[in-house]
Amino acid sequence: MTMGAADKREEVIQAWYMDDSDEDQRLPHHREPKEYVSLDKLSELGVLSWRLDADNYENDEELKKIREERGYSYMVCTFFFLSKRIFTFDCDANKCLRDFCEVCPEKLPNYEEKIKNFFEEHLHTDEEIRYCVAGSGYFDVRDHNDKWIRVWVKKGGMIVLPAGIYHRFTLDTDNYIKAMRLFVGDPIWTPYNRPHDHLPARKEYIENFLQEEGGGQAVDAAA
Repeated sequence: MTMGAADKREEVIQAWYMDDSDEDQRLPHHREPKEYVSLDKLSELGVLSWRLDADNYENDEELKKIREERGYSYMVCTFFFLSKRIFTFDCDANKCLRDFCEVCPEKLPNYEEKIKNFFEEHLHTDEEIRYCVAGSGYFDVRDHNDKWIRVWVKKGGMIVLPAGIYHRFTLDTDNYIKAMRLFVGDPIWTPYNRPHDHLPARKEYIENFLQEEGGGQAVDAAA
């Protein structure tokens, strides 16, 4: 992922520090003045990113290379455009398992409650890999000082959130994303809502990404 002077990833992935407003979670929530975060800064938190050819995701050699290098053997494609699930089928590891979902206020019971549940801060014990092949959405992650960074992923952007990082997801005001989810081995869906600092994945994340050299202390999520 060596980048030149112009980072093409920033055309499909942008990040910034969030304000403390309780307004609609689907708004950008920029600070004033705006405070952007580089993708290199995100990598210091373990968040990796790529720009890929979303119009050719089924045959993209670069995606295939990434899958092989990182051991992503299982894929799921998901439609989210504020609606309910309409179609599902499975296939083998060399093909794409597609889970088409329809989510909208008119068709999903308790819509507002459920969309807020997606926004609950949590972690996973495995990487979370998301490749946006249409639409856009926000992945929020905590920095070294426990401040929220909003990561806007658009068509062609793929990000990896490391195991143990506290994060959350929401759609933006376009209310639509089509994302491919990838896994190492069988998919693990379990979210652990904050605080779950006792989990080995969280301890490893703190050791690898949050502790400063010289014995700096990470933020205590239970505090």
